[in-house]
Amino acid sequence: MLKVKNLMVFFENALAVNDLSLEVNEGEVIGVFGSNSAGKTTLLNTIAGLTRHLKYREQRKGGMRITINGEIKYAGEEISRLKPSDRVARGIVLCRERHPVLRDNTVEENLKLGGYLRKDGEIRQSISSVYELFPALQKLKARKAGMLSGGEKEMVAIGMAMIAKPKLLLMDEPLLGLSPAMQHEVVRGVKEICRLGVTILISEQYARPIMPVIDRGYVIENGTMVVSGTGAELMENPEVKSAYFGA
Repeated sequence: MLKVKNLMVFFENALAVNDLSLEVNEGEVIGVFGSNSAGKTTLLNTIAGLTRHLKYREQRKGGMRITINGEIKYAGEEISRLKPSDRVARGIVLCRERHPVLRDNTVEENLKLGGYLRKDGEIRQSISSVYELFPALQKLKARKAGMLSGGEKEMVAIGMAMIAKPKLLLMDEPLLGLSPAMQHEVVRGVKEICRLGVTILISEQYARPIMPVIDRGYVIENGTMVVSGTGAELMENPEVKSAYFGA
């Protein structure tokens, strides 16, 4: 479904992603693990098209120079030059880190915004599906998003992504800053999304909570792939366990 080959991303002279290749097959849940500043967010943003958008915005105003090299293929199509909206239309949807919601809008208003490329009837049906996925949001649908807890905001952010009807869902550190109880709820949601037939590429720093649901994983350091394998293989790797699983 997704093939990233020899991807390199520079911000000015800083190398954020270094000759990185990975593959995601349809129906899989793939993990990308690494510390802060390892390149996880840049990788997902580049697949989603946000790095390309930032590159051209910076070019127009004479700002930071951004260079992107390598290939990104989705369903056999080279998509490196596509705008973010065109990638969303093809089914590539990013759920960004740190629960990005509109604080002054209600939960349901935020969910509706996730369907800006879809018809009203489809949006209503999808919102009902989000409430089935995260029942807690049903009771909170009229509450301003700024009044929610971090875990509730993350459920809204995931819900917004699901309204866009992803075929490939990119999830950037969805467990960041959440309590163990909320981490459990989000991981449960990931399992349910996978059962709905959505392929998932998920990044995390602390991998233990998400490890039981992944098929395969990649570990990156300083933008470079250092090890890959199945979840079981990564869990048995002493260095990986010590660095990312709290062992």
